Amino acid sequence: MIYSTGSNIKVFACNSNRDLAESIAKKLGLKLGDAEVEKFSDGEISVKINETIRGADVFIIQSTSYPVNDNLMELLIMIDAMKRASAGRITAVMPYYGYARQDRKARARDPISAKLVANILTSAGANRVLTMDLHCAQIQGFFDIPVDNLVGSPLLTNFYINKYGDDLKNFVAVSPDLGSVTRTRTFAERLNIPLAIIDKRRPKANVSEIMNIIGDVKGKKVILVDDMIDTAGTITNAANALKERGAVEVDACCTHAVLSGPAIQRIQDSAITELLVLDTIELPADKKIDKITSVSVDDLFANAIKCIHEGVSISQLFD
Repeated sequence: MIYSTGSNIKVFACNSNRDLAESIAKKLGLKLGDAEVEKFSDGEISVKINETIRGADVFIIQSTSYPVNDNLMELLIMIDAMKRASAGRITAVMPYYGYARQDRKARARDPISAKLVANILTSAGANRVLTMDLHCAQIQGFFDIPVDNLVGSPLLTNFYINKYGDDLKNFVAVSPDLGSVTRTRTFAERLNIPLAIIDKRRPKANVSEIMNIIGDVKGKKVILVDDMIDTAGTITNAANALKERGAVEVDACCTHAVLSGPAIQRIQDSAITELLVLDTIELPADKKIDKITSVSVDDLFANAIKCIHEGVSISQLFD
């Protein structure tokens, strides 16, 4: 579906996810703005805007995924360029918001990096942020500017409804840890299937250990639900434990496919039959394995951008 928008809107993109940005612009009936985002020989980022944006409603699409710091700096420098070129309003469209996991002081002397990034984005000149499935919804409160946090769950549940239909009665939605229970309960309610929970202990960062499974998965097909998968230790340990406890098939889904380090090999070697992800983070060719299926967020973000530009409520996009 292509949405009709006014003439005073411009959509630009940095380098983290050009395919998604082009698809969003196409849905809006627009072309991406003419801008160059490159590097000097020493690694410094250079941004050049090749068209007038004075008074325009500007949307900059950039996920702060790997390489996180380069992509964050690209976004900040482009925001600054837009501000100095007299853009009317600047919205940072961040399908994936990096540093979101560092949202509290878990130990003494920890930074709260999610708040720091919020401060930097605001200082750079962003007037609004549009994102999806923040690791912790309260991060919206770190900003003193409006934040729209879109929900990816309907895209995931629609995929399973279309794929399995009435067979979903044989499925159980499983939360891979206690922190994902609310997300998984909402997912289960959308599909009208039971809920199970994995109680785990994490001895250190990026290392998880399965402790107990709360709920009945024996003889059932299960869907593991998470907001992001990074090194895939949690999700693959959970999948293997579910299989050991009698699950007949294990699928998994997430919004943000970070998939760093050993993630791809772990998924390939695990009991997971299919991993469903959204394209908030661009998957390079070496990560596109047969087990991974991707669904695009382009239509949802295009609709949200249209609503923001026209001053219309986006609440219907959460259904």
